[in-house]
Amino acid sequence: MVKRDIKIVNIVISTSLQHDIPLEKMAATLSNTEYNPEQFPGLVLRIKEPKTSALIFSSGKVVCTGARTMEKVEESIQKIIKSLEKIGIRITIKPEINVQNIVASGSVGMDLNLNVLALKLKNAEYEPEQFPGLVYKLSEGGVKATFLLFSNGKVVCTGTKSEEQANKALDQLVENLKKVLSKKK
Repeated sequence: MVKRDIKIVNIVISTSLQHDIPLEKMAATLSNTEYNPEQFPGLVLRIKEPKTSALIFSSGKVVCTGARTMEKVEESIQKIIKSLEKIGIRITIKPEINVQNIVASGSVGMDLNLNVLALKLKNAEYEPEQFPGLVYKLSEGGVKATFLLFSNGKVVCTGTKSEEQANKALDQLVENLKKVLSKKK
C-alpha cells in the first residue's frame, strides 16, 4: 500500500440565521428555488458558485451541502444572506456553522479482494448482488467513520466532521487492511 490519498468531495453543515424566513416570498421572488410545502417543509436554494444547495426552513435553520472546503461553505452562507436581503430580510449575526458530515473519496493504492475482506474485517458488510462495494464501519483508535471499499482500491469515507478526522480514518483503515491482508490462512 504505497499510494494513499483522500480528498473532500462534500461538506454538510447546519446553521441558524436566527430569523424567521418567509419561504413563500422567497420562492416567489428568487428563481433558483424549489418550494413545495405539501411535500417538504423546507425551501431548496441552489447556488451556482460555489455549487451548493441549501435547505432553508421558516425558523431560519439552514442545512447546506455540496461545498468541498470550509471557505466555500462560508461563501454559500453569505450568498444565502444576500438572497434574503433581496426580499427585505437583514441577517445581522454571523451564523455559527456546525459540520454534520464530511464525505471524502480517494484510494488505498492497491486492488482489494472484497470477498476476503468481508470475512476478515469486523463490522464489514458485502453483498455484491446488491452493491459492488463493501461497507466497513470503523470505530477504533478514537475514529468513527463508514467506508465504502471497491475492488480497484477506491474508497469513499463518510461520517467524519473534519479533514483531519477523514485522514485519521483513512490511516486507520489502511492499518486494518495491512493487518488482515498480512495474515495467512
